Amino acid sequence: MTEPRDRRRGWLKNDNPPGDLSTVPQCGARNKRGTPCRCPAMKNGRCRLHGGRSTGPRTAAGIEAIRRSRTTHGRFSAQAIAERQHDRLLLRQLRDLLRQFD
Repeated sequence: MTEPRDRRRGWLKNDNPPGDLSTVPQCGARNKRGTPCRCPAMKNGRCRLHGGRSTGPRTAAGIEAIRRSRTTHGRFSAQAIAERQHDRLLLRQLRDLLRQFD
């Protein structure tokens, strides 16, 4: 008959080597009770729950993907502001032109 601890000895998540959970590096972040987290740590030293802040996108494609995902309607983009300024200038010129013929 296999005991529960024998069944737990296999491949671990988060790039940790297989084996006993008690021998892998632990996260160590403080939980709500103030005690250290005992989850297995990833390469950065923290568990999947306490992974730390994101370092952000590293490539130009990643930066572009973030920029596109954060744009909801584009009303305040530089291009839209420039178009509105140009349109106002054209309207002002048209009004001035029409006043000359009155």
